[in-house]
Amino acid sequence: MKDIWLIEINWGPPLSLVISPDGDVQKFSTIEQVKYWLLKRWPIADDARSTALEQVDAAMNCIVPVGVARRAFAAAARSAGYIPEDLVGYATRRAA
Repeated sequence: MKDIWLIEINWGPPLSLVISPDGDVQKFSTIEQVKYWLLKRWPIADDARSTALEQVDAAMNCIVPVGVARRAFAAAARSAGYIPEDLVGYATRRAA
């Protein structure tokens, strides 16, 4: 039987996104989790999502730096209407 080696790609600090009008937050800690969400749980299928999937796959195959995948995922999140958790308090303070 052939040995299978798996490597874990460092995704960096988790990205926390507000994913609902009720303020539910999802923390994205691994690139594998990001890929799952883009494939199975993403609310829209647009160009930003497609680009993010391509870049995540490329990063998982060590073709592009993981930072490229993170930026593509962040752009897809904006396109889907998700807001970074750290900006929610800022937006609330500015509106007041």
